[in-house]
Amino acid sequence: MVKIGLMSDTHSYLDPKIFDVFKDVDEIWHAGDIGTLELCDQLKKFKPFYAVYGNIDNKDIRIEYPLNLVLEREGFKILITHIGGYPGNYEPKARRKIEEEKPDIFICGHSHILKIMRDAKYNNMVTMNPGAAGLQGFHKIKTVLRFTLNNKKIENLEVVELGKRGEIVN
Repeated sequence: MVKIGLMSDTHSYLDPKIFDVFKDVDEIWHAGDIGTLELCDQLKKFKPFYAVYGNIDNKDIRIEYPLNLVLEREGFKILITHIGGYPGNYEPKARRKIEEEKPDIFICGHSHILKIMRDAKYNNMVTMNPGAAGLQGFHKIKTVLRFTLNNKKIENLEVVELGKRGEIVN
């Protein structure tokens, strides 16, 4: 069993609530548009941290983190990328990667739209976008996901709201 904290689109802002929200997770996954390596360093000191770079991320982040990340946890193959889309409307490069990797779970960010769906076309693959945890963008509420992977089952899936987009916590 592994407990996951999933976030995306922080755009250089790390909400301090994250440390409480993710206190019981085993790993933190970030689906891109991180913003700064300092943000990554803070999360790496807190929990094991896995990330992909996004379209706003600079060369330092792109050197440290890949465009696509494939993980295997609890019988699941997981594909994480930043610009991915959703069932019926995948970004072409993401669709090719899905067809190549055949993941059980596909995770992306970019849209700032929280979305969790199954895709019957790709073997009932679960697609997840945690929305946006940062201050940049058009989203109204900062969101992240928490869930448990346990012996080929997704359990305790929760959407956690961190507050309004413009709300800065010190």
